[in-house]
Amino acid sequence: MERWENEQNISEMVIYTTEDGLTKIETTFDGDTVWLSIDQMAELFQRDKSTISRHVKNIFAEGELKREAVVANFATTAADGKTYQVDYYNLDVIISVGYRVKSQR
Repeated sequence: MERWENEQNISEMVIYTTEDGLTKIETTFDGDTVWLSIDQMAELFQRDKSTISRHVKNIFAEGELKREAVVANFATTAADGKTYQVDYYNLDVIISVGYRVKSQR
């Protein structure tokens, strides 16, 4: 795992590599939790984005977690060079999704 801190020490960028070395995920570590987008969770758990989105939607619909407590919106620069506002989900959501997709990761 590699870490970088921003100049204001508000958050860190962490690169997580799976044990098998096949997947590397760049994640934001802010405060006491990590944050991943739907795309990053899809890559981590090796599932389609629609599958991850469905599980996240169900986590909130079933009242397992409260959206306002576990979602943050960060500006993200895409491959096209444009900046977009993207929802990121904290470790509680990541763990819940991991159980639902029955991932070994």
